Amino acid sequence: MNNKIGVMQGRLLPKYQGRYQAHPVGYWENEFFVAREIGLDCIEFIIDYENAEDNPLIKDGGIDEIKAVVKQTGVTVKTICADYFMEAPLHSENIEIADSSQKLMISLLNNAAKLGVTDIVIPCVDQSTLADLEAADRFVEKLSPVVVVAEKYGINLSLETDLAPQPFVELIERFNSNKVTVNYDTGNSASLGYNPVEELEAYGDKITDIHIKDRILNGGPVILGQGDVNFDSFFKKLSEIDYQGPFIMQAYRDEEGVSVFKSQLEWVKVYFSSLYDKKY
Repeated sequence: MNNKIGVMQGRLLPKYQGRYQAHPVGYWENEFFVAREIGLDCIEFIIDYENAEDNPLIKDGGIDEIKAVVKQTGVTVKTICADYFMEAPLHSENIEIADSSQKLMISLLNNAAKLGVTDIVIPCVDQSTLADLEAADRFVEKLSPVVVVAEKYGINLSLETDLAPQPFVELIERFNSNKVTVNYDTGNSASLGYNPVEELEAYGDKITDIHIKDRILNGGPVILGQGDVNFDSFFKKLSEIDYQGPFIMQAYRDEEGVSVFKSQLEWVKVYFSSLYDKKY
């Protein structure tokens, strides 16, 4: 199995400002050591809107800080989740916000290339959803110059949306670039009531980053196996498309901390072992 198994930043540490999914300013390095202890390969680094200037992905000297902890632990950073754009969408109707976000995205690509990052996830869900054709048009307009930079570095811009398969594929095709790809989130798909087999058939090799979590239909996250994700169908179909990207654990987390994460990791490893005919 060439696929890396990683975790979304913040999931293995105490909450940061009340959130598990966040860049934990001031103690982010600690998670790399926990991840190594658990046996994970990588961390999907987050850049938030709040305190963005303190994030090592963009602050002066920050990339060297990340490289140092990667060298020390062996836990890599191959993917970035740009939650920043949840609060400041590239397709914002506010031109100043859209222009500023475009500029930050290009800076992020320049620095991500220094880390050997393969994917930057751009969320277009919840408050940053592409609610209508006008929003999609603005998104394509602002992202298109960014795609040119991504192609230069060979970095995927992995889109996470709440669109159904057909309109999602149509959106991606508007860029005419193999560097605009799909971030597939198992939990979000189940919450929206989509069929994973139909989705994987539609997306195929456009999928370059996968978030593993479970959710109930029209509801929130639950422990893996207790929600509405059909993991049997998902992994069976995934085996047919030769997915080579990472699996990022975004699984349910509670006050129990790392123990509940470990149990879910062991649960999903059964699928990895079956999928790749190798024990994990």
